[in-house]
Amino acid sequence: MYLKGIKVLSLFFIDEVANYREYDDAGNEKNGLYGEMFEQEYAALIEEMSSDFDSKYRTYIESMPVSSVHRGYFSVDKKGRSINSAVGKRDKEGISDDVSAYDLIMKNKTLLLDLRNNVRFIFSHSALREGWDNPNVFQICTLNETTSEMKKRQEIGRGLRIAVNQHGERVRGFEVNTLTVMANESYEQFVENLQKEMETEEGIKFGHVESHLFANIMLPPRFVGDENYLGHEKSEDIFKYLVEYDYIDEVTGKATDKLKKDILDNRVEIPEEYHDLKNEIIGRLKTTAGKLIIKNADMKVPVKIRKGVYLSPEFRELWDRVKYKTTYSVDFDEDKLIEKCREELKDYIYIPEPRVIYSKERLEINSGGIKTSEATVQEEYVAYDQGYALPDILTYLQNETNLTRDAIVKILTGSKTLESFKKDPQKYMEQSSEIIRNVMSSFIVDGIKYEKIGDFEYYKQELFETEDLFGYLRDELHKTGNMIVSEKSPYDHVVFDSTTIESPFAEELEKSDNVKVYAKLPGWFKIETPLGTYNPDWAILYNESGANGFEKLYFVVETKGSHFMNDLREVEKNKIHCGKEHFKALDNSIKFRVASSFDALNKS
Repeated sequence: MYLKGIKVLSLFFIDEVANYREYDDAGNEKNGLYGEMFEQEYAALIEEMSSDFDSKYRTYIESMPVSSVHRGYFSVDKKGRSINSAVGKRDKEGISDDVSAYDLIMKNKTLLLDLRNNVRFIFSHSALREGWDNPNVFQICTLNETTSEMKKRQEIGRGLRIAVNQHGERVRGFEVNTLTVMANESYEQFVENLQKEMETEEGIKFGHVESHLFANIMLPPRFVGDENYLGHEKSEDIFKYLVEYDYIDEVTGKATDKLKKDILDNRVEIPEEYHDLKNEIIGRLKTTAGKLIIKNADMKVPVKIRKGVYLSPEFRELWDRVKYKTTYSVDFDEDKLIEKCREELKDYIYIPEPRVIYSKERLEINSGGIKTSEATVQEEYVAYDQGYALPDILTYLQNETNLTRDAIVKILTGSKTLESFKKDPQKYMEQSSEIIRNVMSSFIVDGIKYEKIGDFEYYKQELFETEDLFGYLRDELHKTGNMIVSEKSPYDHVVFDSTTIESPFAEELEKSDNVKVYAKLPGWFKIETPLGTYNPDWAILYNESGANGFEKLYFVVETKGSHFMNDLREVEKNKIHCGKEHFKALDNSIKFRVASSFDALNKS
């Protein structure tokens, strides 16, 4: 990657220190397997460098010895020596031994980001996590296997900083701040969970573009009149254009591969009248459209109805239990909601006073070079009330929460936090909208009551035959695939979303003699909730043996990485609660469960 004026760093997280660094019998350091592979591949790439790069940059890159562009930092190496304790010989840049590697990587961020410094690739086992804050990491390669979600978050977090140039200035925009992760297979479920978390907490639906997506884009000064934001009407105009341009599927609202490819190629078309907002519009599309997934087309197969199961009395019996639709009502006290929002804003809104932090150092120049004295740091608070126009927070919060303007005014004025709004309007609006949405979520769900609409409002069984389903068989070469053969479901294959949870769960359903039939509930099977629609995972008919023979049990199951409700995110937990209340209104014999595995399914 080449970004003019920006030092680009890449991180490699490895499983064993010895794979990168080894020592001979005399104790001299030498490359391990990864170190050797890196230097060979790097040298080959330099030789193949395209003439597209300007001659100065080619000369600059070719002037660096391959051994100088990578360094490793590990808390303890193979010999048990603490990397930051030995004192050794340094070269003129101070990067030639273990001590300088530690200083450079862990302490001297300024030198590490200097284009005159050769180090661009850093190998680490686990040390570059908490406390390491470098803004110019653009690539992360995971050469380790871990099941720890926290460790993955910390690793990914190394690349989620806004880049800086050689003057220490932040360089914003997606065209620069794009993180590429070369991930192993263990990251698949982690990425799925991370996206779902962002969906629930930020209101983002990956792969879906909604008509109101652009409503809260702030207008540049020359557009500003009575409104500060683009608004719903103009947002819908942009949405319609994207549909007509085949960027969005009109029926499903999903981003098409054409949009994803044009985002990748940086050639997205938008209406002429909104070109001044092009970066903001494309930025929104990037966060929602999702990535262009390339799969092995030879492994793509259609999913067909398995008539023997689909037409069986057992499956019809199961479907007749779960198919009905409901309506809900919500009983809550609006005054209590407003009061609770006030209290939460008062307790949790935190906008620090703006301040300037600067340091002073004394420089002494002599024959030996430049010597610096210890720096002194001073902080000064600055006045934040400069008389600038504040954004329209009422419209913003109304778009975010769907509350009335009157209710929002009561919440904000009653919370007595509007002084913080002047300090940092954007941060205040983001914090307040998140707090209000969380309060609304718990209030609404606590007072929800479902009722069956009637005997004639339900999802017809025939809908299984109308859906065109495709999946990918297991590709052992690329370790991809999202389906298994099924003998007990209405389809001949089960297409799953998760290889670590849903796939093994489906395999256990197939193996269990007690499971007579089951269904991976299709995407069109939706339960209405105040927080958006909810689609449970499975419906199961289970025969449990007892003293009086077999007893038929009907399960609706939500498979999650944890079966403890406290481990789930708030919105997700509330939707599941709504699902439970929905099925309770249909038939008390339906057992609703959250399970992390088939064994964790409590059948009592």
